[in-house]
Formats: sequence, C-alpha cells, structure tokens
Amino acid sequence: MKIAQKLKENKQIFTDNLGIGQSFDIVDREIKVANKDALMLFIDGFAKDDVMVWIMGTLQNLKKEDIAINTLEKLIKSKIAYLEVETEDEVETIQDWILSGALALLIDGEKEAIIIDVREYPIRGPEEPDLERVTRGSRDGFVETIIFNTALIRRRIRDPKLCFEITKVGTRSKSDIVIGYIKDIANKDLVEKLKNQIDEINIDALTMAEKSLQEFILGGGWNPFPKAKFTERPDVAAAHLLEGHIIIIVDTSPSVMILPVTIFHFTQHAEDYYQAPSVGTYIRWVRLLGIFFSFVLPPLWLLGVFYNQKLPEAIQFIGPKEDANIPLYIQFLILEIGLDMLRIASIHTPNTLSTSLGIIGALLLSEFAVDVGWFVPETVLYMAVAGIGMFATPSIEFSYAVRLFRLLLIILTGVGKIYGFVIGILIMLITLFSTKGYGDTKYLWPLIPFDGKALRTILFRQPIPDVSSRPAFLRTKDKHDK
Repeated sequence: MKIAQKLKENKQIFTDNLGIGQSFDIVDREIKVANKDALMLFIDGFAKDDVMVWIMGTLQNLKKEDIAINTLEKLIKSKIAYLEVETEDEVETIQDWILSGALALLIDGEKEAIIIDVREYPIRGPEEPDLERVTRGSRDGFVETIIFNTALIRRRIRDPKLCFEITKVGTRSKSDIVIGYIKDIANKDLVEKLKNQIDEINIDALTMAEKSLQEFILGGGWNPFPKAKFTERPDVAAAHLLEGHIIIIVDTSPSVMILPVTIFHFTQHAEDYYQAPSVGTYIRWVRLLGIFFSFVLPPLWLLGVFYNQKLPEAIQFIGPKEDANIPLYIQFLILEIGLDMLRIASIHTPNTLSTSLGIIGALLLSEFAVDVGWFVPETVLYMAVAGIGMFATPSIEFSYAVRLFRLLLIILTGVGKIYGFVIGILIMLITLFSTKGYGDTKYLWPLIPFDGKALRTILFRQPIPDVSSRPAFLRTKDKHDK
C-alpha cells in the first residue's frame, strides 16, 4: 500500500496501524518544514537525542524558497547532513523502519517519506564471553546488537570478498538475520541453500533467536549431537569464515551460529591457538581425555564391579568395600540428576551466593549421603570425574549429548552387564555414523572418510604457518575436482 499525498490521511493510516496514542513509546512530532506541515514518527528510546535535536533545528529553519522545487531531493542532498537517509513510499516498509528504530519524516503534498536511520540500540560493552574464556588473547565478545557484531568481524577480516547479507524472519518480530561468508572461499551451493531455507521460514517470531532458527535449518529431531557450532568470540567466527564456513548472526543474540561443522569442532577451543603448539597439543589431549572419561568412566567402573573376580589382581581394588543399600547404577542415576539440579540451581542463584551453593552441593550433600548409606564413596568419586570431564568440553551442546549417552550406557550396563554395555556403545556409534552435518557434510570427517593429514591437525595443534589449506569437506566441488 502506497502512502497518500495528504499528510492528514497518512497520519490516520499510521495512527491506526501503529497505535499512536495508545503505545506511549511511539512518538508523533508535528513540525513545519519550509511552511509545510510535516510529521516525524519514531520510537522513544531508539533515536539518538542529539541527532534528533539537530535534524529538527535544521528542518524548522528552512524557508519556502529553499525547497520550492524537488522538495525531497533537495532535503536529502543538501539540507539533511546525515549519512543514512533514503526515501520510501510503501506503508508496510515505512512501518518496519519505524518499529526497528528509524525516523520517518512525512511532508504534506509529498508521495514519499524520508527515512533517517537514527537508531541507537541499548548495548552493553563487548566483554569476554563467560563460556569461552582464554588466558591470553582478545577480550572482546559479541553483543546483542547485530551491527556491532558485524563490525567486530570486519575489524579482523578486511577482505572485500567478505559478504554480510541481511534479511528478516518472523511475521511479527521481523528479526534481522545476517548470513556471513567469504565469496571466493565458501561453498556457493551451501550459501544458496541456506538463504532459500531462511526465506521459506514462516513463524511469528524467533523467540529464542538463533536456537529457534537452528531447528528450522537443521531440523528438530531427537538426535542429541549438535550439527551447528555456536560462539560468542569474534576471533573464532573470523577463523571459521577464513576456512570456508558460513556464519549466521541474529539480532538480539550475542551468539553466532557456524555451519557446516563436524564432531571435532566441538572439541576445540581458542585457548589451543593462543599457546605454543606443544602446550596447545597437551591441552587438547587433556580435553579429549576428559571428554572420553566423561562418557565411559562410570559405566566402565560399573562393569569392573560386576566382573571384579575376573580382573587382573593389580586392579581388583575396583569396587565398593561394603555392600551398597542402593544398586550402584541407581546411585549413578541419582548423582546425575543431583548434578543437573545443582547446575540448574546455580544458574538461578545470585553470583554472591553461587560459591556457597557449590560448596554445599559438592561437599556437604555428598558427604552426608555417603554417611547415611545412600551412596558408596566410589560412585561419588567417579561421577565427580565425569562431571569435570563434562565441564572441560568446550561446547555445552556437545557435553549434553555425551551426558545423555552416558545415562543410557549406565542404565544398560546396570541392567544387562557386559551385553548392555556393548549395546549402549553400539547405539552411540550407530547414531554417530548416521548423523550428517549441514548440507550432507560428513559429521565424522576426517575419520570417515579418512584424511590422515586433517586428522593430524586435529590431534596435534599445528604451527599456524603449517595450516594453510581449507578443510576438504568445505571445498566447493569445482575446486575439489581440480
């Protein structure tokens, strides 16, 4: 729908559509521009006050002869000395601009509105993200404002081929979404597929930002293994862009989605590359060992208890010294739930009390539970080691996937002993083998298909000059064929 030429009609249209007079934060300011009636529409709290005052002063001081001919063109080119100014004649588009924070200027007798982008969203400082801290390296992190996030990446990649394409999703929220990639590196087919998928999304609002978007792009199945990596660090996002990945930035979220990825992307951390190659390799191995123990240690100990007499004499100390009142695998399940309850409680606890809560949960409750006979000390010990391994996992999504399979493995081992343990391992392996990354990329690459050089890069933190080629699974078909 086009706007009318009469200002009175336009004011009535926007009053009906935007609820002017009902919503206190939608401001309509009537002014005179060269003796013509004009109307400024904007959202209180989004507009920069100093810029608004300057624009109003400039417009109100104009004389009729200043803009007698080609009013809008003269205003934009010679009177409104501001960078982001354009015209628009569609009512729906003008409304979107206003609701996103821009200023709309309507002048009586003109068939177009002037849009001035005076937005200034509330913003916090680009602090280091809590989930991805490093001992050395940059301390900035993404924030909830999309334009600041793209700027943080541009600061690191000054390549004209770096492209940020913006679109909107949500019939009501109209959330801004940016797809970022480097044109001559990223797989063009994957970029086009992703853009088409986002364009086809039909939903009122992305209430959970990129997490809501993820389920439209990757599906919402019951497979717990994550298919997208999330980061709040600009340096991590920039490194993935240079490898050929695609990033998705959603306004109002400090988290960036990275596609496509393999399982090994969830085991790496920026800390590896801020240390010497030998130190980075050691840290990586310790982390992989922690992830492995997080999954297999409790059920493996449980299996050792069942077959204690068949173990070599050197490790026959495995197992409780006293008979347990509660079956061991049930003890592990209770501890798993207790660990999750402690984590959930810590999220909802003020920072000043969270340390006290951790001490109570980790020390007092477990000690009392052992004293009254609920648990044997060994189950508490091995579950604590598994919990440390879980927290050592860089990706929280991947750590929860490992936890779910650990729960399944504990139950199957407790019920079926060695057969249950084998069945649990097979279920996890089958799930892994059947999981595909975005665009049917190989989730287990470089193990399947096997790529020795790439696997060596994952297991050993290679010196930066030696890592020059992009991962094979990200190469476009034409380059791969060459």
